[in-house]
Amino acid sequence: MDNTLTDILERVRELFYKYGVRSVSIDDICRDIGFSKKKLYEYIKSKHELVEKLLEHERRNFEIIFSQYNFEGVNAIDILLTVSKELGENFRDISPSMTFDLKKYYPEIYHRHVEERIEFIFQKIQINLTKGIGQGIYRTDLSVELLSRLYIRRLMDLHNPEVFPADRYSFRTIFDVMIDNFIRGIATENGLAYYEAKKNNLNFKKFN
Repeated sequence: MDNTLTDILERVRELFYKYGVRSVSIDDICRDIGFSKKKLYEYIKSKHELVEKLLEHERRNFEIIFSQYNFEGVNAIDILLTVSKELGENFRDISPSMTFDLKKYYPEIYHRHVEERIEFIFQKIQINLTKGIGQGIYRTDLSVELLSRLYIRRLMDLHNPEVFPADRYSFRTIFDVMIDNFIRGIATENGLAYYEAKKNNLNFKKFN
């Protein structure tokens, strides 16, 4: 992706997070980034296209987490902790109001975005579970497909303000607790001992 377009999308993301998707106009964006409309339209033709490119950018950033580490031969719990730490740091600022606006005003784009992200996570968590079972650190009686779907359901619930009010729980806190409970539910005795020894090394911290 063009570096200028990437910069635009990062700035737009901040505006959407702060004010909501619906409230931010093309004029607002131009003022914030110091572009004329003519200049901005060299990169995007409409707000609809801008939202689409922003969500593509979000998916790309999400998938990079999995490609920037060499996980060949790595313990499955280490992989889950490392990826979870990156997710917690990079996606804690997703706003429930931003998600609400996307679902309401750009439903087709939003649902396609969610479906593509879910499919990607579904494949990755199945690989991790299968690997952990083979390594003897996850229980052998696990249903890989069912647990993968439950994991995705939990991720989706993280941004439900009716379940987790944003003024009471940070994304990072909820995410850390979810991962902790997930690993404890699938680990063997050896896996749990390994997890307890390793988790603090990755600086998992609770945010209020």
